[in-house]
Amino acid sequence: MTPEDLKSLVRTIPDFPKPGILFRDVTTLMGHGPGFAAAVELMAQKVEACGGQAIAGIEARGFIFGAAIAARLGLGFVPVRKPGKLPVPVLAIDYALEYGTDTLEVDPDAVEDGARIVLVDDLLATGGTALAATELLRRAGGVVAEALFLVDLPDLGGGERLRAAGLAVEALLDYPGH
Repeated sequence: MTPEDLKSLVRTIPDFPKPGILFRDVTTLMGHGPGFAAAVELMAQKVEACGGQAIAGIEARGFIFGAAIAARLGLGFVPVRKPGKLPVPVLAIDYALEYGTDTLEVDPDAVEDGARIVLVDDLLATGGTALAATELLRRAGGVVAEALFLVDLPDLGGGERLRAAGLAVEALLDYPGH
């Protein structure tokens, strides 16, 4: 399947979570076996091309794509979690959201010192969560130079913010507008 084929599997829901927003719902792509397999394969090829040694996925859908890519390539997977989910001492980072803050955590023992980690998530919007995850993984000793997404919403500026932080950014699908 081509990226255009995959794009046809992503459902658009208008006015969610608020009026004027076009929500790009990847649930429909994940529910389509051949489409999901093709997305994972195409993303895995991008990881291979950049020499990734481990995959880090952001909770929740970054876990789905990231773990599948890691398994496909025989690489380790590092979960970047929401607070209070890990049973060991963690590294944590607070980051800004549109209306408030949130926190991400990682088990520092899950990150091999100096490993080249590719950050994976389902969707790139403003880039705030990916930037926070990158900083956290770097603090844990990882070398994070690549970020890979299924969907990019380029007009929201996330890719530019990540590139300014020294990351190469790739996405299989993009949706100009929002």
